Amino acid sequence: MFETDAMTIRTERLRLRMPEIGDFEAYARLMASPRSAGMGGPFDLRAAWGMFCHDVALWQLFGHGALMIDLTETGECVGQVGINHGPLFPEKELGWFVYDGHEGRGYATEAALALRDWAFGTLKLPSLVSYIAPGNVASIAVARRLGARLDPAAPRDDPRDLVYRHLAS
Repeated sequence: MFETDAMTIRTERLRLRMPEIGDFEAYARLMASPRSAGMGGPFDLRAAWGMFCHDVALWQLFGHGALMIDLTETGECVGQVGINHGPLFPEKELGWFVYDGHEGRGYATEAALALRDWAFGTLKLPSLVSYIAPGNVASIAVARRLGARLDPAAPRDDPRDLVYRHLAS
């Protein structure tokens, strides 16, 4: 087991922190919306709960998982970033989303960069991947801003997914 109670990463504008039960309502709303289509959704409440619990359990099982994205200035939670793994992911995946009304401000890029760098430095991973639905232009742009490159040979559960590879430098 891994010690995770104090897992926090700070950036210039953001605080990345462990999920809390109070985060579930906004998470479930996003997962029930059409915006979750790129992740296989929309999802009902039961499925969203299972995914939320998966995000939390990864910390105990693998020493990485999801972190909520809070604005340092206000404390408002604007989304999530995470390193996913387990039987649902062929490789460790760097994923992100921001809630409605918070897109286009660079939060996903800033949070993903911070978690990616933490994973390379702390977990000593040689690479991460991001599985992205072909029509998800915003997430493709984030992956490219992070320096990830399209990897057509990477394993994936959904053959339609684009796989962007992040390499440790």
